[in-house]
Amino acid sequence: MTDTPTRGPRVGLFATCLMNLFRPNVGFAAVKLLEDAGCTVEVPESQTCCGQPGYNSGDYDAARALARQVIEAFEPFDYVVGPSGSCMATIRHDYPKLFANDLHWLPRAENLSKKSFELMSFLTDVLGEAARIDARFDGTATYHDSCSGLRGLGIKGQPRALLREVSGLKIREMEDSEVCCGFGGTFCVKYPEISEKMVEDKVRNILATGAGTLLGGDLGCLMNIAGRLKRINAPVQVFHAAEVLAGFADGAGIADAPKESR
Repeated sequence: MTDTPTRGPRVGLFATCLMNLFRPNVGFAAVKLLEDAGCTVEVPESQTCCGQPGYNSGDYDAARALARQVIEAFEPFDYVVGPSGSCMATIRHDYPKLFANDLHWLPRAENLSKKSFELMSFLTDVLGEAARIDARFDGTATYHDSCSGLRGLGIKGQPRALLREVSGLKIREMEDSEVCCGFGGTFCVKYPEISEKMVEDKVRNILATGAGTLLGGDLGCLMNIAGRLKRINAPVQVFHAAEVLAGFADGAGIADAPKESR
């Protein structure tokens, strides 16, 4: 008699707006990491923006409308996982607040909140030893801790623990890795002078490490920093940590021109 194979968790991948529009490679990397850990991964086509821009700007009606779509799209899954601390913090913490006075939607928002995780946290805190990292990246990198992931979800050691499993990769910590890069969603639009000074400070700390690569877990931060690095012609490539962990960091970095095929 043969044993019935154990089914891995059914995971709905939350495809963030920035990932979808600017860096699909992060999504492909996330799927590989989850499938390598035994998960069955699906990407619901009906999903939309998590509603964070509207929520942060005080447009709660628009945020609720988007949140309802997300809840309905992901309710069938065992888990919801996204490669972004900011989006997943919105689903985990803000959705229940949005529907606090709605007896129909509040329990649905709370149920989704409980099974929603940022990618690095899910791989380490939920899957644990099932998360298999089999990648190589020859070089030295430094890591930026995004505000939402760090302060909203407690993500600090998880990505570093995973990156230690990558052959050839050395991590060199920068000064003030936990300090905001100045992006902050609409913050950089409302306060451009302050934002520019903050990203200048971040870039200075990155360059001081001598690392040739910057890694992080939120595309908003990484695009902001990569743009500044590119404007000053700094020799630093920028990747989402998932790209390195999945072995998908052999192409152009964020804000780099695509490499020519041979």
